[in-house]
Amino acid sequence: MTVYEHGAVAGWDVARPLRPSRAAGISLAGFRDRSAVPADLPVIPHPAVTVVVAFGDGSLVMGDASGWQQRGSLVAGLVPGAVRMRGENVTCVEVRLSPVVAHAVLGVRPAELDRTVVALDDLWGRDAARLREQLGDAPSWEDRFAMTDALLSRRRGTGPPAEPEVVRAWDRIVVSRGSVRVEDLAAEVGWSRRRLWSRFRSQIGLPPKRAATLVRFRHAAHRLTAGHSAAWVATECGYADQSHLHREILAFTGMTPATLAADPGLAVDDIAWAGTAPTETG
Repeated sequence: MTVYEHGAVAGWDVARPLRPSRAAGISLAGFRDRSAVPADLPVIPHPAVTVVVAFGDGSLVMGDASGWQQRGSLVAGLVPGAVRMRGENVTCVEVRLSPVVAHAVLGVRPAELDRTVVALDDLWGRDAARLREQLGDAPSWEDRFAMTDALLSRRRGTGPPAEPEVVRAWDRIVVSRGSVRVEDLAAEVGWSRRRLWSRFRSQIGLPPKRAATLVRFRHAAHRLTAGHSAAWVATECGYADQSHLHREILAFTGMTPATLAADPGLAVDDIAWAGTAPTETG
């Protein structure tokens, strides 16, 4: 059974499975563009590696101000840079992978995806094309989720796992919503700060402090979208003050807090990923 929100926000239909993925650290959602005008949305950084499997007759393009473009099914790293998503009649399944399982599922470490977007076919080869064909032929979102989850679970089961200490450190960052000191993380996992920095950066794609900053930013972004004031969000999310929040949002998105709060993509997110924790290992 699938929850389906018709025309819920910003001209998008959103589908999400009622049951979580069989593999921890993986979350799924489905999207269909119902807008009369082409989509043009900024890609907001998220503490998960994002896989978009586009199918059907629509067009999907990721690009930046330099003119660089990536078309079709793609994979975006934790902080893909100043990228926008443009498309028309887009239909896709989006997958959010905890960075501790991304290497196993994708075949590359998250560090190799830093500040970039790559074609899914370059990582999965024939598996990507086969999945697109299956999704296009499937009669329902429930079937599409089952097909996608089966492939993801199989790939995760055969890929290299992250070290337990790295997993523990990542989960601690997520649970604390980014409000944890690197010194405390190192002590909890029994490593030196230097060793934690090196292993974490290699396997997650960001240093621990940067990862915590990203998790805190995303938490703040959704609080702003929910209508809370920037002053309240700054206090709630552990920023030194409102100007600190402003600087961090500007660094991640190039936006002000008010502009970010009005971003329709975040409103769609709140429906698509309601009740899920895609950044955790589970």
